[in-house]
Amino acid sequence: MSDYYKHHYQVYHDRTFRVDPSSFLNPLTLHLKSGNTIVDVGCGSGRDILWLKNRGYDVIGLERSSSLAGLARAHTACRIIEADFETYDFSKLSADALVLIGALVHLPQPKFPKVFKAICQALKKSGILLITMKQGKGFEADPDGRRFYLWLDEDLREVFQSQNLGIIDFFRQPSKINPTETWLGYVLKKQ
Repeated sequence: MSDYYKHHYQVYHDRTFRVDPSSFLNPLTLHLKSGNTIVDVGCGSGRDILWLKNRGYDVIGLERSSSLAGLARAHTACRIIEADFETYDFSKLSADALVLIGALVHLPQPKFPKVFKAICQALKKSGILLITMKQGKGFEADPDGRRFYLWLDEDLREVFQSQNLGIIDFFRQPSKINPTETWLGYVLKKQ
């Protein structure tokens, strides 16, 4: 899994870039003002950055795969930080909002709270966060070698509460790529 996005970046881009992100990004934008700074963690090839930039937000991406980061730069002309979110020092950033669209799905549940807390250091005091995770129990393994860790709503809510984040919006949607999968979406605010 660790090299999938390095070696198959073009396949991933071709499969995901044309997906309309409105249904999962609109709930976030209801709570933002034009010009707000947003950090898209695990930004891939820049689809969500471009959508947010076109609506007047100042967007920065963070992507581990240098090939995907290059595509994101080319598509958006925005600042893209090449870094691994598991080790990056997010306290160096100051964002009005964070976007984690499927970014943490490859992170095993025991590691999730610590990494999630570190990422939240980028949020301003009144900042908000949008996160989506696959619904289910355990994990799924794709034939391409990627492992997706699944979550129940109540388990995610416990993590958010333990990190002093309140839920201001929640949605559940079928995947835009694979309708048999369901995604849980949360807009969270620091309390």
